[in-house]
Amino acid sequence: MKKHFVNKALSAALLGWGLCASVSVGAAVPDSVYLMAYNVHVGNGLNFAWSANRQVWKGIGPGHAFVKSDFGTWGAEKKMYNPNLMQMPDGTWRCVFQVNDYANQFAVAYSEDLVKWRPQDYPYMEGVNSCIAPVLSYDAATATYKVLFKTKDGGVYETMSKDFYHFSKPRKVDASLYPSVTEQALVDGHPVNGQIFKVSYAGVERMVQAVESAVYWAALNGELARDNEVRFQGLKPLEATIKIDAGRTKKISDKLIGIFFEDISYAADGGLYAELVQNRDFEYSQADVKGGNKAWKADFAWTLEGNGGTWEIRKSEPIHENNPNYAVVDVKQPGQVALLNGGFDGIPVREGEKYDLSVFAKQLEGKGGKIRVSLVQDGRVMAQTILKAPKSDWKKMTAVLKADADADHASIKVEPLGTGKVALDMISLFPQQTFKGRKNGLRADLAQALADLKPKFMRFPGGCVAHGDGLHNIYNWKETIGPLEARKPQRNLWGYHQTKGLGYYEYFQFCEDIGCEPLPVLAAGVSCQNSSDCGHGQQGGIPMDKMPAYVQDVLDLIEWANGDAKTTKWGKVRAEQGHPAPFNLKYIGIGNEDLISKTFEERYLMIVKAVKEKYPDIVVCGTSGPWSEGSDYETGWRLAKDHKIDMIDEHYYQTPGWFIYHQDYYDQYDRNGSKVYLGEYAAHAPGRPNNIETALCEALHICGMERNGDVVAMSSYAPLLAKDGHVNWNPDMIYFNNKEVKPTVGYYVQKLCGNYCGDEYIESTLSVNEGRKGVRDRLAVSTVRDTKTGKVYIKMVNLLNHPVKGKLDLSSLKDRFGEAQSLDARLHVLTGNWDDRNARPKESDIKVKPEFDYELPAYSFSLIEI
Repeated sequence: MKKHFVNKALSAALLGWGLCASVSVGAAVPDSVYLMAYNVHVGNGLNFAWSANRQVWKGIGPGHAFVKSDFGTWGAEKKMYNPNLMQMPDGTWRCVFQVNDYANQFAVAYSEDLVKWRPQDYPYMEGVNSCIAPVLSYDAATATYKVLFKTKDGGVYETMSKDFYHFSKPRKVDASLYPSVTEQALVDGHPVNGQIFKVSYAGVERMVQAVESAVYWAALNGELARDNEVRFQGLKPLEATIKIDAGRTKKISDKLIGIFFEDISYAADGGLYAELVQNRDFEYSQADVKGGNKAWKADFAWTLEGNGGTWEIRKSEPIHENNPNYAVVDVKQPGQVALLNGGFDGIPVREGEKYDLSVFAKQLEGKGGKIRVSLVQDGRVMAQTILKAPKSDWKKMTAVLKADADADHASIKVEPLGTGKVALDMISLFPQQTFKGRKNGLRADLAQALADLKPKFMRFPGGCVAHGDGLHNIYNWKETIGPLEARKPQRNLWGYHQTKGLGYYEYFQFCEDIGCEPLPVLAAGVSCQNSSDCGHGQQGGIPMDKMPAYVQDVLDLIEWANGDAKTTKWGKVRAEQGHPAPFNLKYIGIGNEDLISKTFEERYLMIVKAVKEKYPDIVVCGTSGPWSEGSDYETGWRLAKDHKIDMIDEHYYQTPGWFIYHQDYYDQYDRNGSKVYLGEYAAHAPGRPNNIETALCEALHICGMERNGDVVAMSSYAPLLAKDGHVNWNPDMIYFNNKEVKPTVGYYVQKLCGNYCGDEYIESTLSVNEGRKGVRDRLAVSTVRDTKTGKVYIKMVNLLNHPVKGKLDLSSLKDRFGEAQSLDARLHVLTGNWDDRNARPKESDIKVKPEFDYELPAYSFSLIEI
């Protein structure tokens, strides 16, 4: 995307912000001025002020941070302490800063002009307990960087580097070598400490223009529908001319609209995954929640009923090493003690429906006996079965429970009927009515809501879940296949437990069931840069000597998905799980909105190279970081260009105003470069609602993506699912509880665009009889054709608080009209007040002519299928 800049006339209006105005041609300007680098506070970042005489200092955009810390977990931990800046002999800049007072790391950053900064790195300093107030110097004779830093125990250490990335093991030096590098000055009347440099005035003016641009775009991006009554007061009746030009077409992606599934907000366990028993494996741990819930232990969700015995958690001789915990019930009085589990916010039971029960059990001591399992609520038994007495070795026992009544908050009751100690594990209950009747399957109504979107692909399992909360938490696909008791559960980055019952086999099977392409995403050899469990939050990289094994895991996934069931190792594994035919994997994602650091880059390219060498037909989807612009975005795209990566996964969550004023976002992209996958996006209004305003902003963006469908190959809204009472993130596409599936307004935009899509874009023009700023920007039209059926779909968006009388010219669609003067068509309209969260599309029949009138309602998305 080309960078938007404000024109010079805006400068004068910004003098009140402490900016120097852009000067007119011919005005006298100094060759050089003084520049001060400092930070207002640790949560802000690197700030600058300028002065012509070192006496009067003006902040360049008061509080504007030219670079912020990327170190630490989300939010408050990303802080910059004691920034230290140096200009190199070639005019470029290097910066080091302290990230906190306890990590044995400091940050290094690089810029050519102080406006654009490359992604940061955080070298580890072996043998020290902190890196406080680092100071940078450079020896030009040896081309060596030196950093001196303090430690919290009072020491001073020195580390050296040739490349500003690999640093030597620090050695302790005399404290007298630590220099004083800051000066004090009054910036806009406030005392600050920082460094002063003499620089060209042109360089400062570039910085000012960057702030001007940021202020300008912040104002536009901040526009909201709630202000439209004032913004467009007195607007004359609006008329628009929409002309479809079937003589100008281009091929576009037929995979544009898909879905992205991440286990966030209980989307998997307790959600799409149909298991009804919570903590069936007794593997819940304090590590899952980082100590945030003291009750979250191996016995969580289970209670003992009755006084006829006791129970405990044991680890010796488990079913499988990946599932070490199990319950032991010591029965003193038969039939007087039982374990109860209320599932995820209760177990929903429906009269007449059948439920598949399975339990692993073995008798440890005593006479033992049969086991009674019931579904109960408020003392009422709705279903019951008797299992055989367990033997002395682990054995899986199964039965079917049929409910004779409805219940919303039932519990499963497991009651040993003998005496002695009986071990229990993997206590599982599934409705037989899963999606497509699959065993270990998916909740039917939720899965159907996804199928109804007609997605062309599904990305999984994340998101941040994929690269995990620290290196040990990277999602390992091999731990998610095979028998359930052998799968390895782990902490979910979003703060709860993942059973891995919904694993790679189930993801691929679901894609096959709904006819979409699977797009698995694997970590690029690094953990999430927002990790709370790796280098105090910094992006950790798998040690390079262990990377070949990790690369092999990636290659093994492709073989597992596509390998011959008889001749390949991993193809045989897939067949043993029940799918002899290949899954026909075409796409694989490497990385997820990563910080595009040196640590990331060397591992990422290693993986990409290995995949393309062994499987050249696999489309590799890389990443450009978490934003729509900035250092990660630019570096990610540079890597894509330099290494000819097939596709790049972009992520951005933006304000409604951003979507309104960036309809041309993809217009300037290189038509011959890497394709775009917009893997995560949504409109975020204040309070994070999913309403008409946000949904129409997303519809605007989809129209732009269709227009650029020769570049944008795929897109998916995010996040997909969220369970009531367990929401980590808003907004989401679908909310649900145990009884209801609650699609949002945004869901219906995605459904309309996914159900009525094409593989050919037909050019069109839209002109409106009003030149007021923001009017045309709130209108969009997109026309596509499905060349297989010949059908044409016209999408029109009106994000104004006024209806627009549209005059449509379809006369170029001669192949649709033929000799007919009109055609029967179908109209879908989604409309409501801007803050409406319950609007639903309405369908009706419509007659279309080569030229006809159609009024776009205020705040509406209209789709005509011809």
